[in-house]
Order: sequence, then C-alpha cells, then structure tokens
Amino acid sequence: MKIDQKNLHKPGTDNLPPGIYKEVGPRGGKITGSKEVHIVEGHRLPPTNKAGNKWIKKD
Repeated sequence: MKIDQKNLHKPGTDNLPPGIYKEVGPRGGKITGSKEVHIVEGHRLPPTNKAGNKWIKKD
C-alpha cells in the first residue's frame, strides 16, 4: 500500500478532523510499539515515541 505524504501529520499538529490516529514511521511505514490516539475537535496530536515519526488517520 502506497502512503500519500500529505496524509502524514507531524506531532503537535492541530485543526485536524476528529478521529483515531496511528503512529507511523517517517515515510508512513509500520513500526513496532506504535501508539493510537483518539482526538476530538480542537485537540492536537501528541508527541510520538521516537523523533521523526508521524501520525496518520485510520479509516
């Protein structure tokens, strides 16, 4: 599955659609020990486990 770079979000990003976000590698790859977070309107994405990792919205 090809990940579109515009769907990856840096930690601390706000004004994103509410939902569940999963931690992924810098280019969108799977990582072990990744976190999943649920954000609501007005919240920001939290820090990732490792610098450089990003967040992607789950379907």
